[in-house]
Amino acid sequence: MKHLALQHVQYVPKQLESGILYVSREFAVAAHLCACGCGNKVSVPLGQAEWTLSERDGRATLRPSIGNWQLPCRSHYLITDGRIDWATGWSDEQIAAGRQTEERRREAYYKAREPRLGFAARIWAALLKFLGLRK
Repeated sequence: MKHLALQHVQYVPKQLESGILYVSREFAVAAHLCACGCGNKVSVPLGQAEWTLSERDGRATLRPSIGNWQLPCRSHYLITDGRIDWATGWSDEQIAAGRQTEERRREAYYKAREPRLGFAARIWAALLKFLGLRK
């Protein structure tokens, strides 16, 4: 497979067609059949802490790359302007390191969005924790 056509949907269909990238903005997900042709469904969550989708002239770009490490094919590619750009495979060590990096990125993203407690609220939370009334 060399290209994926972009199709906006509300719900991702149960049966996917080869060569189509289905995108549900409402449910923040993109799905397609693996570009290697193995027939496996690949779904990725969309969002600032996950994969990002951009469009230009009706063609989609997804970032970061798609690494199908859990599939038997272990294919790895980028989707850029609807084009499949094949990437090198990763070792088990590279996969583990990549997953750790993704998790740290997500944690940093969500931590930066946590509401900041004022001084009195922090004292109250510490007291409740000390008394064993809150974790």
